[in-house]
Amino acid sequence: MDAYFQQLNQLLQQAGTGMPQLIVDIQALNQNLQLAQQQLPQELHARLVVKSLACLALLKYCSMQLDTQRFMLFHLPHLNTLFSVFPEADILFGKPMPIQALKNLEVLELKRTQSQVQWLIDSVARLQQYLDLAVQYELCLNINIEIDVGLHRGGVKTTEELAELLTLIRQHPAQLKFSGLMGYDAHVSKIPAIIQTADKTYQQSQQSYQQFKEFIRSDFPDLYHDNLCWNGGGSPSFRFHCQHSVCNEVSFGSMLLKPQDFDLASLESFQSALWIAAPILKLLPHASLPQLEWLDRCAKGNQAAFIYGGYWRANYVYPKGSKPHLLYGRSSNQELVQIPKAAEVHVDDYVFLRPTQSESIIPQFAALYAYENGCLLAWENFRE
Repeated sequence: MDAYFQQLNQLLQQAGTGMPQLIVDIQALNQNLQLAQQQLPQELHARLVVKSLACLALLKYCSMQLDTQRFMLFHLPHLNTLFSVFPEADILFGKPMPIQALKNLEVLELKRTQSQVQWLIDSVARLQQYLDLAVQYELCLNINIEIDVGLHRGGVKTTEELAELLTLIRQHPAQLKFSGLMGYDAHVSKIPAIIQTADKTYQQSQQSYQQFKEFIRSDFPDLYHDNLCWNGGGSPSFRFHCQHSVCNEVSFGSMLLKPQDFDLASLESFQSALWIAAPILKLLPHASLPQLEWLDRCAKGNQAAFIYGGYWRANYVYPKGSKPHLLYGRSSNQELVQIPKAAEVHVDDYVFLRPTQSESIIPQFAALYAYENGCLLAWENFRE
């Protein structure tokens, strides 16, 4: 990896902005997209998670490679942005939207796209709010119901709760249309093996999901049909769904960039594709702490670099062994980075970090720089 970052450092010195830059490696991204394509069975559709890939050019690229215009949305202002580029998009919200947020949308836009949007509902009270809105504005809203398949982050837990929601939908066919279920199972890969294996946890979540499906088929057959959306997954459980799933689509996004939080056994074959590059502003022989100068001799093994920016949700990866100073403290303006003496670095060189998440990092940067064949191309990010 040293040669990789050295080449990238040279390119940034020639063609960079002189400021912190967020970089996506297109070669690594392509390999991740190919892996996803190879693992996805024909009957399982891909739904791209927008918050994890919050850049229109990146979404277009991934959408084209995976041949999908199914998106999972988590932020309401992105709705019109997506439709401006993907007029045929199929959008499923990944969390319930407050009714006040919907009231601030343009009614004509709601009417125009209502057949393409599935609104996530987690309770009868919220569904009643959506029903009142639909009556007021003469809408027919697609309703996808959130079910708890083991994550315990809300949603319907029992068939009795599900029946209440489905009954209300059945009673108002002009305003509400049942579109399917969403069961997020990110816990599958994160529960320690000493408690339970990931395979067993996944089996339990699938059994729970299947019970909800069978209940709808048996007790609400008029609402059950072949075109319902059975959404599941998330990057951590992607591999499990590809092997066997009661769902007909799986959502993912982060694994295509593979930030550090996704260093999971189930995603071992995927590559890191996202980096932060920050230039060195000042370089000192060693760190010196105010009023503690006598400790200087303890810091002689490391150089002290002050970089442009810092304190991101990310870890230093190059030069190898670089790290923030434990006592000096973190800074988002000029972070002090300890760099081993053996590393040959100079002012205006770049240090590189690997983000722990993509969804928290991408909106912090105005652009995502696509790195391919020795070139950098700026892609504008979502900033809201």
